[in-house]
This record gives sequence, C-alpha cells and structure tokens, in this order.
Amino acid sequence: MASHTDVRPSRVLYGCMGLGGAWDTSPHTAEDIAAAEAAVEAALDAGITVFDHADIYRHGKAEAVFGEVLARTPGLRERIILQTKCGIRLAEGERPGLYDLRGPSIVRRVEESLTRLRTDVIDVLLLHRPDPLTGPEEIAKALASLHGQGLVRRFGVSNMSGAQIAHLRAHLDVPLVANQLEMSLERRDWVESGVLVNTPAAADSGFPHGTLEYCTANGIQVQAWGSLARGRYSDGGDSPAARLVTDLAARKQTTPETILLWWLQRHPARIAPVIGTSRPERILACRDAVHREPELTHEEWYDLWITARGAPLP
Repeated sequence: MASHTDVRPSRVLYGCMGLGGAWDTSPHTAEDIAAAEAAVEAALDAGITVFDHADIYRHGKAEAVFGEVLARTPGLRERIILQTKCGIRLAEGERPGLYDLRGPSIVRRVEESLTRLRTDVIDVLLLHRPDPLTGPEEIAKALASLHGQGLVRRFGVSNMSGAQIAHLRAHLDVPLVANQLEMSLERRDWVESGVLVNTPAAADSGFPHGTLEYCTANGIQVQAWGSLARGRYSDGGDSPAARLVTDLAARKQTTPETILLWWLQRHPARIAPVIGTSRPERILACRDAVHREPELTHEEWYDLWITARGAPLP
C-alpha cells in the first residue's frame, strides 16, 4: 500500500474501533480523548504509521476523538497514513442496520468523516461491506469524484471476495490497494479453504476460495482485522494453543501478541494485521511484529495451526 508522502506504511495497522467511549450516540468525553491520545502514542511508539477507522465506529466517536488528537498534536497528520471505511449504516429507530454504497451516500459519508477527523484528505478509503443493490458503475462514479476532488487518495475494500473485487475493478479508473478480512489463529477459514479442496469439509468453510491468491496477484494488500483473536491465546488462557503461543514467545524472546501476528505475517500473502486493542501495554506488546521479520519456522507455523484447529490436517 503506497503512501502520498514519505511515510512508510507499517507492517501492522492500528485499528481505532475501540476509541471514543461507548457504542451509543452519547457525546464523547474528555476521558475518551485522553484514552485515545494514550493509544495513539503507544501505537506510534511501537512504530505503527497506519491508522484504520470506519465511520460507524462508536457511532462516529472514534473518528471524532482521533480528530481531537490530530488537532492537539501539530505535525502528527503528516507522520501517519489515515484509512477509514464507509458503506454500513447502523440501525435507526425501527429500521435495522443495512449496507449502502450508493454514490451520494459514499460522498456524504466521506465528507462527514473528513469533518470528524479534522483533515482535508483521507489517504485510503475502504468500502466496508458489499451492497447487493448498488452496481459497480455507480460506485465507480463516486470514487472517481472523490479522487478528482482530492478528498481521497487511494481506495480499497473490506470483507469482499476475489470475484467481487474483480467485478468492481472492471469499472474503476482508480486502483484498489487493500482488502480487509477477518483473519487470525482463531478465525482460520482463510487458510483452511485452501487445504480442504476436494474434501467433504470444504462445504463447511465460508471463506471464498481464491481470494488471497487474487489479491496477491493483483497487488492488493490483505489486511487482517481481529488479528489478536480478542486475547483468546494471549491473555493467560490455558488451552493447548494458548500454551503453545506462550512457549514460542518465550523461546523467541518476544510476546504472545507478536507470535499471533507473526503467524499471519509469515504467510506468503504478506498479510498486514490490524490490532484493535485500546490498551497501551497491549499495543506496545505488538512492537516486534512491526520491527522484526516473522521468526516462525515452517514447522512452528504448522504447529500453531494444527494445535488451534484441534485436529490433524486432511
């Protein structure tokens, strides 16, 4: 994923979903801003330069408190790559949540994000989820307009299959640079789908086979949200996989969090994990995944996979 400046994209992204306080429409507080400042400082100290948002996180408060941090920290905007998403509309009253990638909605949501983030440009905009009712021609027109106005520099998608990306790309004049998917040692269907081909268990894998291969072949960075598996293997758990993660961390002189991220980064797709914790100490525990190449052997990588799945490979 290229940047507009000399900022080098870090191999780990900081996901800002945990910033901004409660998941409701109440205003953010001074304490929420202070917590965001501490998280951002920890991410920067860990060497992270890419910050990932979405317009719906905390009903917009995640972007708003981050905008406060930017306003209070001169020069910070020029040191980071700012990524956000649009396309999901949260429930309102009796109306359930839905997806909306209609052109005017994309433009409006981007304008609102720019205001909350207190910036004049978004470096990377991801389409958060596919909208079955909006055709690629309309999406392409909106993206071209945003790019032409200088409001968004680069574009990507989230939670899309290779086939969906190919369909959209056929109508775009701008490249797609990223696809963000849920991937972790716990959520393993992205790797399972590749080895379950021609087995009865293949029907149980919901991951669209070939998506990683498509992204790699077309220069689309694969970003992994949920990469730390909500602490399942790194917060003192006693499962066989958690014990193995802890043991490997001790042997490699690093942290359990780093082992989990290395497991993703070791894959040839060069997966870029997104960490979503708001705890500064846990953010800093990911530092080695930013600065050190994955130090898992072929056998260690498989040991983690097989132990986590709890059954031999087919």
